[in-house]
Amino acid sequence: MAQTVRFQRITRSVTMRDVAKAAKVSQSTVSRVLNGANGGIPISDDTKQRVLEAVERLGYYPNLHAGSLRGLKTQMLAMMVADIANPFYHPMVRAVQDAARSRGYDVMLSNTDHMREAELYFCNSIIRRQVDGVILAPYHLTTVDIERLISRTGVVVAALGQHVDHSQVDVVFGSDGAATSKTTAWLINEKKHTRIGFIGVTDRFAAGLRRRCAFQAAIAEAKLDMPPDYFQEGDWSFDSGLAAMTTLLNLPSPPTAVFALNDLMAIGAMEAVRQRGLRIPEDIAIVGFDDIPASSWVFPKLTTVAQSPDEMGRVMAAAVFERLDGFDGAGRRYEVPCRLVERHTT
Repeated sequence: MAQTVRFQRITRSVTMRDVAKAAKVSQSTVSRVLNGANGGIPISDDTKQRVLEAVERLGYYPNLHAGSLRGLKTQMLAMMVADIANPFYHPMVRAVQDAARSRGYDVMLSNTDHMREAELYFCNSIIRRQVDGVILAPYHLTTVDIERLISRTGVVVAALGQHVDHSQVDVVFGSDGAATSKTTAWLINEKKHTRIGFIGVTDRFAAGLRRRCAFQAAIAEAKLDMPPDYFQEGDWSFDSGLAAMTTLLNLPSPPTAVFALNDLMAIGAMEAVRQRGLRIPEDIAIVGFDDIPASSWVFPKLTTVAQSPDEMGRVMAAAVFERLDGFDGAGRRYEVPCRLVERHTT
């Protein structure tokens, strides 16, 4: 595991007075520039430029609640997920909402579509709009990004994903690397497959890199030869799984089994097999990851690695409320086990 980076909490935020001093203007001028109203007083383009440059240089964000909520609880949590259309997140959000409601809290939900720009936009929104706690499912945020959020707001944070490494953040993650390795070995040793394809995502996603490496390690351990074309890249979606499987089926010697990084891509892969007129699992076996509800609704029912997003949501919410109740220790790490659920596609 990478060494945890520890930060000293920054307690003083940049103020409008700091911006005014840096731009050599009055605070009222800064306010008029930022609010887009001049009150009948002309503001030159040069002055506007100096103010905006000072805002950018100092990292100033106006707190929209500063006057009315200073020192008070908002009774609000903010939660960021990568794709609200992905059923994997539904029980996680529900668990957080249930925990919040039991404490008299509301939950503000944000969807990022796996985009770094949207993740940063969420963080900037929290800097501008006060909340008591934040729950993240980040794919692109760095330790520095998270530190900036904490230092600017003092907010407590829990996050999903073992790639998150911050000394003040409680982290919840599934044992997905180990589960990927075991499932690949199961396909080889129990199901007797020697040609196994993999539908993954770009290595920019930590979970994608981790699971791909675990898959490759299991293949190497079994001393199997895997052609480069057996690795196809999707984007977590049904359509990308369909396209990736179509490419695999077009190979001169297609795989006899395919491990998809998530269930949506696995179900897309199943559709590609059906369109080709082939049988599952007789002609090709398919394994997914997540155990979303649709994995047991499709025909044949999908063999998959089950995570426990509801438990992950409960653990993250509990960690946030423990900190809101006064816990001030170092960031904690909670591992939620994964398990293979064998159904009818293998």
